[in-house]
Amino acid sequence: MFVDEAKIEVIAGRGGDGMVAFRREKYVARGGPNGGDGGRGGDVIVVATDNASTLHDYRHQQRIKAESGRPGGPKNMTGRDGKDAVIEVPVGTIVRNAETGQILGDLTTNGDRLVVAEGGDGGLGNTRFKSSTNRAPRKATPGRPGEELTLELELKLIADVGLVGFPSVGKSTLIAAISSARPKIGAYHFTTIVPNLGVVNWKNAEPFVVADIPGLIEGAHEGQGLGTQFLRHVERTNLIVHVLEVVPTIEGQEDTRDPIRDYEAICQELEKFNADLLDNPQLVVLNKIDLPFVADELERVRKHFEEELELPFLAISAATGENIDEFKDLLSQGVSRGDFGADKPHWES
Repeated sequence: MFVDEAKIEVIAGRGGDGMVAFRREKYVARGGPNGGDGGRGGDVIVVATDNASTLHDYRHQQRIKAESGRPGGPKNMTGRDGKDAVIEVPVGTIVRNAETGQILGDLTTNGDRLVVAEGGDGGLGNTRFKSSTNRAPRKATPGRPGEELTLELELKLIADVGLVGFPSVGKSTLIAAISSARPKIGAYHFTTIVPNLGVVNWKNAEPFVVADIPGLIEGAHEGQGLGTQFLRHVERTNLIVHVLEVVPTIEGQEDTRDPIRDYEAICQELEKFNADLLDNPQLVVLNKIDLPFVADELERVRKHFEEELELPFLAISAATGENIDEFKDLLSQGVSRGDFGADKPHWES
């Protein structure tokens, strides 16, 4: 199950108590104090790893506690430090303080570590309180409690390319055609209810990651359809691919869908969610050109995007493989350059 949000309570370990002890040694006044200090409590550490893909584990494990330090011992022995509690999360996880909303860390690289709760210091043994006027102190201090807080974990997938578009435009079929990803594909809206990631290996280019963002609709930024649940994942992508389709005209039914209007609607949703998204390089892809009614609209759609908006445009068929090689060429070149090789004007609402 893909889970990209979780809330957990973390408790760092308590420090061990200091010890009151005396040695029994000839010629040493009153035996002499030799109580050791307590060990330090373990920290709670969040670590980003490529071995995790969701936050599913923390839907069930909502309270994570580090080990407390051990008490000090006789002969000035310091207690053992408590073991740290390590929380492994996927790369791309944002860690927030649930009470204040403060971002504590954004873990974007494999191996990134963030100490979210520090363990308490160990208490002092009675040896620490020996003085010229107090040769046999019977004083020791308790260990300090560890930090406690509630965390919000939010995963934003990191991908080079993000596929966006209305439901059922063929994004899942497309990502399956260009990578080894095998998403669920069905002939109904919202078949894809979780983001899919695929790694594309093409010619001599460096492998790159493509994300299939679940279908957006008008009002997504307000929670319509799948809402903002997956819009956040577009924020991590460097290149945006708009996947469009032509909907066949059905006699007696009002025509409510058009690829140009669909593009404008998705741009509006991206802008309302995060206006910076439209600064990313964009490629427009018209899918399903193996269907006659799509081919009939091809030139009109191409002219609008290439000539009027000056956006790179490609017509493909993910189902038959038509122009898929050209599509992978564009993606690999775009990833290596950081754009799709066209002057992209800002989309204006």
